[in-house]
Amino acid sequence: MLIMKWKTNHEDRLVAAWEELREFRTTLTSVGSTPAYTQADPCRWNKERLGSQRSLAAKDRTMRWIRPPMKTIRWFRNPWTGVLLLMLSRCLPVYAQDVGQGAPSPPEQRWNFHFQSTLIGQGVLPFRAEYSGVNSLEPHGEVKDSFSFDITAHVRLWRGGELVADVLSWQGYGLSKTTGLAGFPNGEAYRVGKTYPDAFVSRAYLRETVSLGGGGNPGVDANTPSDGLGSARRLIMMVGHFPATDVFDKNSYANDARTQFMNWAFINNGAWDYPANSLGFTNGASAELHLSSWAARAGIFQVSRVANGIRMDWSIGDAYSLTAEVERRYAPGGHTGTLRLLAYEERAHLGSYLESLSDPQKISVNGQLGYRSKYGFGINLDQQIRKDLGGFMRLGWNDGKNQTWEFTDVDRTASAGLSLKGEAWRRPGDTVGLAAVVNGVSAAHQQFLARGGLGITVGDGKLNYGKEEILEAYYSIASRWGVSISPDFQFVAHPAYNRDRGPVSVYAVRFHWEK
Repeated sequence: MLIMKWKTNHEDRLVAAWEELREFRTTLTSVGSTPAYTQADPCRWNKERLGSQRSLAAKDRTMRWIRPPMKTIRWFRNPWTGVLLLMLSRCLPVYAQDVGQGAPSPPEQRWNFHFQSTLIGQGVLPFRAEYSGVNSLEPHGEVKDSFSFDITAHVRLWRGGELVADVLSWQGYGLSKTTGLAGFPNGEAYRVGKTYPDAFVSRAYLRETVSLGGGGNPGVDANTPSDGLGSARRLIMMVGHFPATDVFDKNSYANDARTQFMNWAFINNGAWDYPANSLGFTNGASAELHLSSWAARAGIFQVSRVANGIRMDWSIGDAYSLTAEVERRYAPGGHTGTLRLLAYEERAHLGSYLESLSDPQKISVNGQLGYRSKYGFGINLDQQIRKDLGGFMRLGWNDGKNQTWEFTDVDRTASAGLSLKGEAWRRPGDTVGLAAVVNGVSAAHQQFLARGGLGITVGDGKLNYGKEEILEAYYSIASRWGVSISPDFQFVAHPAYNRDRGPVSVYAVRFHWEK
């Protein structure tokens, strides 16, 4: 009987070798007195019969190689056999024996793919509304859904150089065509809805990582993205088509609508009018410098031609968004945490709120008269409290003088929340999240909305101003094959800053799969 064993050759490489089991040879030797092969067969036994009194060791010394049956030989000659064996060898774990410290390390993976799919069904119950406008949330109740599926490819071009591409397919609508709330409850819903699936290239960029040497503290650098170079000190540069949120305002517990909190106000800092078209992506370049427990990053990006538009403004000298962030990582008592300070300036065809009060509907025309700027700041904190519990906090502010251009109508924001893993009830893959946020707008912005002005997601025609207050809770249930199911509830007081509407209760269930 033949078996395959993995051995190392003189170059310390794994090779497959076929060997015959000793027990099998011995058994064949002692079967009957009739030879299995004729005298003409060269692969016969040297002795046709061994004495029954001889020891097994003597028998073993007299044996030669036995040719397998012809049926087995024909099976090995089949070309499909090699394919099947190759597939089997790729599925089985391979262990090298006595390779030694001097053996070369395995080559780095040149490419890999990542798949994900997310389905969100979301509904709002009927609520009180004294009046409604163009951008109001439907007060009679409704149910909407959104679906996304994307494939991300990472190709290593050279050591430290990588090409990243992502093709995203999506379909569906947000509640009331993604209007009615500044903190919109579905981070997977775009301002442009689709009845049938659509696809586009969401990411296509080059990333270069330059090692600067040094190791760093593993506990402190736990939140640092790995560059495959084994160094805490490095320079990372990116250029191409990607969302600015891939680089800035990251958070361990509130940053991904597919697996964490779903509300826009928890995914990113609402007061950061981050550069993006109506699908959330832009073109630009960024650079990050990591020095042990510190990091600094800066980027320049394109902005849309019109507010939250799909086309970008190519007058790069006049229209752009500059973003900078400083990051400090630490680990008090072995519990990792990160503090980030963000600042931005945006320049585009922004309309002025005060100059548009006489005719708020013409704010876009007002913006076309020239380029204006707005600026803002943000604080972002995530902190591990214990092994299975973490918390986050964000504060944001912008000047609120000129039109919101890209993200959502928030000039002031404060959010905080907790994320708990299910280890205490023996479900370590499950996660419970609870968070709250308070959003507000500047005095000029309030007057603009009260006169009937429209923002990106808000505008009821009139306004009895009150801060928008949102509470969100979710439970993510982990299951087999990388699938998670997450019931979600959100409660909103003063939707779109209006005391004459609401409160609003939003229910959702999310199905997420990734590989």
